[in-house]
Amino acid sequence: MATIDALGQVCPIPVIRAKKAIEGLGEEGGVIEILVDNDIARQNLQKMASEMGLQSEFAQKENGVIEVTIVAGEGCVLENDLATEDSGLVVAIGRDTMGEGSEELGRILLKSFIFSLRELTPPPTHLLFFNSGAHLTSSVSNSLEDLMAMAEQGTNIQTCGTCTNYYGISDKLGVGEIANMYSIVTIMAGAKRLINI
Repeated sequence: MATIDALGQVCPIPVIRAKKAIEGLGEEGGVIEILVDNDIARQNLQKMASEMGLQSEFAQKENGVIEVTIVAGEGCVLENDLATEDSGLVVAIGRDTMGEGSEELGRILLKSFIFSLRELTPPPTHLLFFNSGAHLTSSVSNSLEDLMAMAEQGTNIQTCGTCTNYYGISDKLGVGEIANMYSIVTIMAGAKRLINI
């Protein structure tokens, strides 16, 4: 049995760590035990297990610790060769926050969203940035590490040149390339699946 200590970690990190551990079990399968300290993480772990066709259960321990156990039997692991497939997923990000309401929370959510994109198998084919979203590809972006990792996996990252000029950050591009709006529209129009933030 492998144990993952995810205490104090917010979603999606416990889910991503558990998924990687399950993938690492191989065809023989095994048991993964994840320790979390909030019920949202517990629910998300059990939802992930259910979506993967795996058994899970949880037990409430002392000091608010929740122990989630996931059992992966033979044939219940994810196929790693999915990474070679083309996801057909295009993600267009036109702002530097996610959702309405608190800007601080919106920035936290968008950073978590980009981190989660990095963990997709296969990864998005394109990430498109425009308007204030252009700040996310700059050399001072707190998402730069995740974006660079996706670029290394083959994700094409493009940022609107009009937008970088407007914000005065054209010389600070940290990842990907500058694009024009026609190129961005063409990629969005040809997407098999499109997420527009």
